[in-house]
Amino acid sequence: MKPRLLDLFCGAGGAAMGYSRAGFEVVGVDLHPQPRYPFEFHQADAMTFPLDGFDAIHASPPCQAFSVATLFHRGARDTHPNLVPGTRARLRAAGVPYAIENVMGAPLENAIMLCGTMFPMGLKVYRHRLFECNPPVYFPPTSHNPHVYRPTPVGRAVADHGWMTVAGHFSGAEAAGRAMGIDWMTRAELAQAIPPAYTYFIGKHLMASLPVAAGGGS
Repeated sequence: MKPRLLDLFCGAGGAAMGYSRAGFEVVGVDLHPQPRYPFEFHQADAMTFPLDGFDAIHASPPCQAFSVATLFHRGARDTHPNLVPGTRARLRAAGVPYAIENVMGAPLENAIMLCGTMFPMGLKVYRHRLFECNPPVYFPPTSHNPHVYRPTPVGRAVADHGWMTVAGHFSGAEAAGRAMGIDWMTRAELAQAIPPAYTYFIGKHLMASLPVAAGGGS
């Protein structure tokens, strides 16, 4: 029997797919309908959904309060709640291994940063994301390769090597999906998604921290 992972603020399931590939049975929760979520899904408030019965928890609380996309719009960040502290408190109280994901600048504690350049699995996306994990994850999959080329305008492939930024109102959803390793999402869903490679890496660390009876251990 696979250990169960609860995927809070799940979106269309980029994080979920990585955790599934790492060996978890994944259950997603989001306030909005997610018709393309690839696993069991519950439309509910992630801040009140019951946490019992799960071996690990992932949460991606809203990032708009910290995102570059809202930085240059006067007052825009003030209109979005910071759910990170409340999410952290809930996950710590649950007493199981957890991961909280968010954008650069979010108030995560002892977080590691993951970027597509760290993954030799066909990713072609510049997407920096922070992960706060308990137990801690100290080492990324590989070193962070320097971004020799500056990405062209948001979401457009750089002609000579094909890397993409995939953010905001980008063009080329099919190419963006290939760059992120995702083939089931719309353009709007891709803009908010985490490449599954990121959470496959995180998921292996969470799995290793579980009691043997739940699927972890050596």
